[in-house]
Amino acid sequence: MKKLYIKQKVFSLSEKFTVTDEHDQPCYFVEGSFFKIPKHFLIHDKQQREIGKITKKTFTWLPKFFVEVDGNDRITLKKELSFFKSRYTISAQDIEIQGNWWDMNFAVSAQGEKVAEITKRWFSWGDTYEVTILDESMERLIISLVIAIDCVKADEAAASSSGS
Repeated sequence: MKKLYIKQKVFSLSEKFTVTDEHDQPCYFVEGSFFKIPKHFLIHDKQQREIGKITKKTFTWLPKFFVEVDGNDRITLKKELSFFKSRYTISAQDIEIQGNWWDMNFAVSAQGEKVAEITKRWFSWGDTYEVTILDESMERLIISLVIAIDCVKADEAAASSSGS
């Protein structure tokens, strides 16, 4: 079992943040494309190898995000048409999500076995997510999924604030 922490810096224009371990040592580095189209986030390991990429599809009627892990398309997050509350669906190969992923309190299973638990820490500066990895072979996929969900939430918040 391994615990990782995703801590985003508040007011970061560069859209850079670090994923750390229990001892506050960097494990992964995330960098967003602030002014590029299509908008994307790259995830690198300690050796600066790209392990994940989250891309927002441009020119679609409803937002859609694609997640690559180790160069393979693995997860799609897309907004569904609804009139009152935003609804998104997550499609992923061989994984299932149980719980409230919108509020960052959920578990991830693969072939019926729980492989990770994600919880949001409430009393912290900026968004902080605790990711408990139960199957370390799924670590890169889990980290990419959590960051993708956070990207979707940030995109939704930006869209709702610009619309009001």
